[in-house]
Amino acid sequence: MSDHSTRDRRFDPSRRTVIGSCAALATLGASLRGRAEAAPAAVDPQPQTMSVSLEINGTRHDLTLDTRTTLLDALREHLDLNGSKKGCDHGQCGACTVLVNGRRINSCLSLAVMHEGDSVTTIEGLADGDNLHPLQAAFLHHDGYQCGYCTPGQICSAAGMFSELEAGWPSHVTDDITQKASLTDQEIRERMSGNICRCSAYPNIVAAIRDASTKI
Repeated sequence: MSDHSTRDRRFDPSRRTVIGSCAALATLGASLRGRAEAAPAAVDPQPQTMSVSLEINGTRHDLTLDTRTTLLDALREHLDLNGSKKGCDHGQCGACTVLVNGRRINSCLSLAVMHEGDSVTTIEGLADGDNLHPLQAAFLHHDGYQCGYCTPGQICSAAGMFSELEAGWPSHVTDDITQKASLTDQEIRERMSGNICRCSAYPNIVAAIRDASTKI
């Protein structure tokens, strides 16, 4: 007998069976879709807030913040201190650099609630009234900026760098770590490498920092 005559026809569906199966699947799909549409929409949980007291540029500020708020966003969005810039928001460009208890940090990577009672200094707090900080004056004199977007972070970072030098911290390029490092151009470039200037005003920035170091 031929293969055609011996084929098991139990698994050979008719046209009527195929149409009926498709209709059943369509009905089931519509039913499931209707149930999904009728289900209540997921609701985002309410943000967790916390009271925090921050000392910014010598002034105390009592805030109630979402616990996820970064120090940068607290400064910019809640205190209108817009000097600190949001650049990469990943701690890679340094535009958001501020001083916390005298040490430079990337404020975009630090939560505001972590700084209860800390002393935070931003670019707005470096000057003494109308008297510019030596770094600010040097950046103006040496044209250490072009668009100016990164400049607040550059200046705050340089101020923190001076404190690190005074404390005797070596850098990767320090020849003798048992001695206080000299502020050579190479040291400045290495210590400021976390601050990026997209306009590439680096030579002028180095000159401004070297000049300011003699006046602080």
